[in-house]
Amino acid sequence: MLKATLRSFLAHKGRLLLSALAVVLSVAFVAGSLIFSDTVTRTFDRLFASTSADVTVQPKEDLTSSVPTGAVQTVPASLAKRLAGVPGVASAHADVSVQNVTVVDARNKSVGPTTGAPTIATDWFVTHRSPVKLTSGHAPRGAGQAMLDAGTADRKHVAIGDTLTVMAQPGSFRVEVVGIATFTTTNPGAALVYLAPETAAAKLLGATDKATSISVDAAPGVDDAVLKKRVAAAVGAGPYELKTADEQAKSSAEALGSFLDVIKYVMLGFAGIAVLVGVFLIVNTFSMLIAQRTRELGLLRALGADRRQVRRSVLTEAVLLGLVGSTLGLAAGIGLAVGLIKLMTAFGMNLKATEMVVGWPTPASSYVVGVGVTFVAAYLPARRAASVSPMAALADADVAGVGRPLKVRAVVGAVVGALGAAALVGCATSSRTASAASLLGLGVVLTLIATVIAGPLLVRPVIRVLGGAFPALFGSVGRMSQRNALRNPRRTGATAAALMVGLALVGGMSVASASMSKSFDQQIDKTLGADYVVQNANFTPFSAEVTDAVRRTEGVGLVVRQRFAPIAVRLPDGRRVETTATGYDDRVDDVAHVTYAEGGTAAALADGAMGMDVDFARDHGVRLGSVLPVEFPGDRTASLKVGALTDQDAADGFGTQGGLFFGIATVEKYVPGGQDTALYVNARSGADVDGLRPRLERTLDAYPQVQVRDQADYKKLVHDQIAVLLYLVYALLGLAIVIAVLGVVNTLALSVVERTREIGLLRAIGLGRRQLRRMIRLESVVIAVFGAVLGLALGLVWGVCIQQVLALQGMKALAVPWGTIVAVVVGSAVVGVVAALLPALRASRLNVLAAIAHD
Repeated sequence: MLKATLRSFLAHKGRLLLSALAVVLSVAFVAGSLIFSDTVTRTFDRLFASTSADVTVQPKEDLTSSVPTGAVQTVPASLAKRLAGVPGVASAHADVSVQNVTVVDARNKSVGPTTGAPTIATDWFVTHRSPVKLTSGHAPRGAGQAMLDAGTADRKHVAIGDTLTVMAQPGSFRVEVVGIATFTTTNPGAALVYLAPETAAAKLLGATDKATSISVDAAPGVDDAVLKKRVAAAVGAGPYELKTADEQAKSSAEALGSFLDVIKYVMLGFAGIAVLVGVFLIVNTFSMLIAQRTRELGLLRALGADRRQVRRSVLTEAVLLGLVGSTLGLAAGIGLAVGLIKLMTAFGMNLKATEMVVGWPTPASSYVVGVGVTFVAAYLPARRAASVSPMAALADADVAGVGRPLKVRAVVGAVVGALGAAALVGCATSSRTASAASLLGLGVVLTLIATVIAGPLLVRPVIRVLGGAFPALFGSVGRMSQRNALRNPRRTGATAAALMVGLALVGGMSVASASMSKSFDQQIDKTLGADYVVQNANFTPFSAEVTDAVRRTEGVGLVVRQRFAPIAVRLPDGRRVETTATGYDDRVDDVAHVTYAEGGTAAALADGAMGMDVDFARDHGVRLGSVLPVEFPGDRTASLKVGALTDQDAADGFGTQGGLFFGIATVEKYVPGGQDTALYVNARSGADVDGLRPRLERTLDAYPQVQVRDQADYKKLVHDQIAVLLYLVYALLGLAIVIAVLGVVNTLALSVVERTREIGLLRAIGLGRRQLRRMIRLESVVIAVFGAVLGLALGLVWGVCIQQVLALQGMKALAVPWGTIVAVVVGSAVVGVVAALLPALRASRLNVLAAIAHD
């Protein structure tokens, strides 16, 4: 049996190649994501371990927020002198390092990275831990001098002697580049500007008695943990956080991990799509191969092979396919990781492919995925093979499964579909976001499974409609193509299912993204009353100089500032909620249309007061006039009175969870040193609104970190951000389509082999080569469009339910992108034509007499 299995596998290796490609793709994404993340992790672990001080004293981070405030938490610089006298301390240094800066060249062009990495301004203090070394020029020696890292200098064409402007929180200042520093380890992609130690604090923090952290080096023979205890005793119970070198490296690695997780999960998403679609392809391939080998399997049974041996033979072929696919996929994954490393290098993150990490979990995961997928996918066909009767060797081999009833599929599909529909209905009617999201996930999974199970039941009614015009348009060729697609509903359903999965995904997300865009458009129209908004593209803060410059611009009448503040609020129901609150200037009503359930803007922005979303307040037992304890960064606390309850939709951006907001004076009091995140600008009474924009743009030429936007620009910004998610979905769709095309090609190729005698007879009675190719193309098109119709119908249902979940967060508009839907259907027909090219060409080249004699 083993010899027979091996011979069968090698005999059908051409037929199995396309199935192996699905395994290769899924394994490649798994292996590539693991190798890349492991490489980056180890590279940065080395960087963090080599640059972290033995003990670091830094401000305590008691609140987390995804929204930056622009404020820099500091420690007293005098702490370094005090710690230098602690037993076991070799040296202590007051560090200054900030990321809330913008650096521009003489042409007012930013020299910072465009990849999302920070621009860091820091003091030049050389130790054995320094990640860079001076390679050109000299170190900065005064307030007007600076050094730049070599990578940034090369990318932005900055040379020694050039003048840069550094825009920091205390104010802007000019520096001359007097030196270039080169990384001795990995460049994390940031732009680094080094200032003289004696001027860094004054220029970047606004005071010479402040530092961002204190680096403490241990004397020889002193353990880091022991030193940490001694330093902790010396600093006392202040708002400080102490970390050893290992703890600091681990903390930095965890912060990096969130960035890596995004890449890893995206790639694993591609792997998941490849696995899911590949399962259909493999099931279909093995089912057809077994159908074509009915006589062969029957002969094995007649010679004495029992059911278990036949089943084991087919599963052994699947394992061999999985091993080959996994090996090739692992090799492709290494190549994919090398490509990602080079891509990151192009973006300024200096990774080396020669230091690529291939740990044992990578090949283990690759083979588990590859072999596991093929084994599971081939199990049902293997059981079907084991049921072949020995008498089949004496009969003409027929297409297995053609005439078998679909009653079991109908019952199971109806039950699973009913459960899925009930979950989606529950999602649409739920009033709580968490439960609605859970029901949505359950409904999506169940309805997808139900559609896959019941797909063959839909083949005959749907394809009769989709191919109804074929006989009239293409005559007997069109009629035969339609009947070929109807001949085996199981095969047609499984082939179309591969395409259906991807199109269901894109249909659902297209509806969701279109609904989000429309909701934001409505909210912007409803709430934004300012003529213009000045803000950063990624909503990061900017210096007060920008605000002052805008106020001085001719034609500007009103400027309302917006700032963010990370807070934690303790609610009457006992919960402590960490969120981001928003601070506004007075007269916010002149630039935003706010709807209040109780109270008003003046009460919400008053000293010691705040506003809150009415639904959030109701959920947590808050009433108008409630006094709530609020925690701010740096252990600052306040008791704020709820002065107003808003009835705004959450999509308007008037805050995050809870919709909390207060006067900007409150932010300045409890988050000192914060920066503005947006300016809402109205033209002066009687001034030309349209003419104000070019004047504002001229004013802000010197500040490339901010842009001027009107309502249309603001909508486009939101649309572009939503589109990023949609582009990812389209990429997933592209991968699914590639594998689905392979599935259609495989099905048609095996179908041509299966119908060789039939094709020979058709050619013998007068069917031309061109007509034969057309027949196969039409069959492919109708299968592809069938998959598209099922996928889009399912996706539209999912999209409507997703919109219902979004409506609970304030995004209440429903939009269906009919243009995208139509384009996808047309594209599916094109996919069908492309997938049929090779099988149709092969069929048309068959020798007529050899085909008639084929057995």
